[in-house]
This record gives sequence, C-alpha cells and structure tokens, in this order.
Amino acid sequence: MSEKHCDFNIDYKQISVYQEGGTANTQYPVVVTVPHAGRYFPEEFLKSTSLTEKQLRGNEDLFVDELVNPLAKCGIAVLSMNVARAFIDVNRDKIELDSKMFYDYPEDKIAIENNRCRFGLGLIHRINVENLPIYDGLLSYREVQERIKNIYDVYHHRLQQLIAKCVKKFGFCCVLDCHSMPSKICRIIPDSPHIDFCLGDLFSQSCPPEYTVFMQNSLAACGYNVTTNVPYSGAFTTFNYCQPRKKIYTLQIEVNREIYADESSLNKNDNFQQVSNDMTSSIQSFAKKMLDF
Repeated sequence: MSEKHCDFNIDYKQISVYQEGGTANTQYPVVVTVPHAGRYFPEEFLKSTSLTEKQLRGNEDLFVDELVNPLAKCGIAVLSMNVARAFIDVNRDKIELDSKMFYDYPEDKIAIENNRCRFGLGLIHRINVENLPIYDGLLSYREVQERIKNIYDVYHHRLQQLIAKCVKKFGFCCVLDCHSMPSKICRIIPDSPHIDFCLGDLFSQSCPPEYTVFMQNSLAACGYNVTTNVPYSGAFTTFNYCQPRKKIYTLQIEVNREIYADESSLNKNDNFQQVSNDMTSSIQSFAKKMLDF
C-alpha cells in the first residue's frame, strides 16, 4: 500500500444504517440478523477507491436480506444491514483493525493482528473478493472511528435492543445470523456432495444441540445437503451474543450462493424464490418449535 493519504469526510446523517421488519409485535423468541447483505456505499468512499461497485459488492452476502425478508410478515423480527460490508463489517469485533492500514494509528493502542486482519478482512476490509486493494493509500484512524460510531455501534445497539425485548417477552431468545458462502468453499470436502447450507453453533457451544438438529432436519427435508460447523462454525455475532446463562442463544446459517444466484453477474437465478420459500419456511417452523423447546 502506498503512503498516500486517503482522506474523506462522510455526512452520516444521510445514511440509513439498517432496515427492520416484524419488530413491532414479535410473535416468536427469534431474531434474524443479516449483517453482510448491505448494498449502500457512501459517495465519498466510492470516490476514494479505484474499484467499481460491482467489484466491491463481491464482498457482500448476495441478496440474503431478500431471502429472509418474508419472515417479518410472519411475526419474526428481522434486522438487516443497509451499509455495504466492504465499507465496514459489523460481523467483526470493533478492535479487529489492521494498524498497517492507517497513517495515524495511535502509538499507545495495541493492534489486534488476527487472521482476518492479516487476510485483509477485518472490521475495515483491505481487499475485495478478487484480492484487489480497496484503497490506494493509507486511511485515517479518526475517520474509521466515525464509521464505528455512526454505523457499527448503531447497528449493534439496535440488535441488543431487539434481543432484550425478546428475552423480556419470552424469557429467552435465539439469534439466527444469516449469511451466504461462495460456491467454491462449498466443495471443500472430498467425495462429498456440495454443501447447500452450513449451520454454525460453535461446535454445540452457542445453542442447545436440538436447535441445530431441528434446523438441519428441516432444511434437509427440503432436499438440501446441510452440514454443521464445516466450513463455518460461527463468527463475531455467533460468539459475542451467545449467553446461555441468560438464555440467549445463537445459530449461524450459511447458504451457498450458487443455489439461488449467479455469482459472476450478481443476479438472482431461477431458483431464488424456491430457496427463499424453503429457507423462510424452515426458519418459521424453527421459530414455532422454539416455543416448545
């Protein structure tokens, strides 16, 4: 990365951070989250990168918000991020910052150099899905703190509110964190059918095993190949919001993009509606079953 400074200021008052549905009168102890399907890029950010919007959108979870939006009409709370993942990734800890991306990183702050940061996919993505650099220079640490304050914190504050509301009404809550995975990742197990869905429960740590089994059986009954914890066992939301002692549970749901969309053109394919129907019916059945667990 060059020593050029990428400085820009954003009017965050103009940004709608998230969209929500089914939250006014929730009927089930479930909150569905979609942190990576946002498609909004601040204009100032776009002017600072040489990549096109299509290249940047390769980092997003394509149309996952639209896959699960019908759940809101069923009385299930749905919270979806509007802002693009390539701008800020709300499924990361806010301290997952690559210090080498900044020209003014505070000398007294400890850098969290975990794998995601090293691979360029920390809180602030350094690269896109094609391994192309998003920025052609160094960022301002102060500007990124504004992103955190005005987008990251706003999203997580609302998620915390919805979980608390759910616990107050039902005595417990399960957060279903919905994502999509690249098709190439879904062929990693030799001599095995490609993966359609992967359920991540931190290897049975984030929710009771019967939750995962019920969801797996429900999706499998629709004809899908469903794995658990491979290739994804859960990320920040799954780990951070899981509090079994407070009866707050989490389960990550990953869907293979190839089964509902064209990954090259970023368009829905002919199976989109069927996948949406199957996914929402499985989640609705899960939500109803939650009242019996």
